[in-house]
Amino acid sequence: TGSIFWLLMKGLVPPIVLIVCVLGSILGGLATPTEASAVGAFGALMLALANRKLSLKTLTEVVRSTTNVTSMVFLILIGAALFSLVFRGFGGEEVVTEIFENMPGGVIGATLVVMLVIFLLGFILDFIEITFVVVPIVGPVLLAMGLDPIWLGIMIAINLQTSFLTPPFGFALFYLRGVAPKEVSTSQIYKGVVPFILIQLCMLGALAAFPGLATWLPAQF
Repeated sequence: TGSIFWLLMKGLVPPIVLIVCVLGSILGGLATPTEASAVGAFGALMLALANRKLSLKTLTEVVRSTTNVTSMVFLILIGAALFSLVFRGFGGEEVVTEIFENMPGGVIGATLVVMLVIFLLGFILDFIEITFVVVPIVGPVLLAMGLDPIWLGIMIAINLQTSFLTPPFGFALFYLRGVAPKEVSTSQIYKGVVPFILIQLCMLGALAAFPGLATWLPAQF
């Protein structure tokens, strides 16, 4: 029992400390989110060094992978910016605004439709594409209708998390399938995520009913 507890602490405490350092530097005003990411990268480097997992080969792979991901994100960002400019140039934003304003239920109806669309898009698109392409189109319209930006951002984030867990298309399920032992079947994975999907849906409902759950803590900072 003692050895299991030690292994648990050894595997759990360092990542928690790293998370606290990254988020704490942001909440404490010591670093911007971009600077905090550097704190996280340095902390991860130190953890790898402490666990004797750091080598020139590993460092090379990490640098190459980081470069690939960064390049992909910037290409998506450039494409999304061009798309948004063309969309606005042809009056698309006015059309979206008119549709939302004339939608039954007003801002509540518009928010439900947006959440449903984002949930379905989460089946086929990664969160980066949705954040850079979809949110800039619908976000300003919803904010102009009086929604809190922090509340809307957290609702979209939890909505996407739920979408990524939902069978049969959830991205997270494919990641789990890739690391799970062969004796664990895909159907078992699908059944196993059902409680977590229900928890996510309950959280969405709670945030919708009590927006203060999302806005109170940021307001204190």
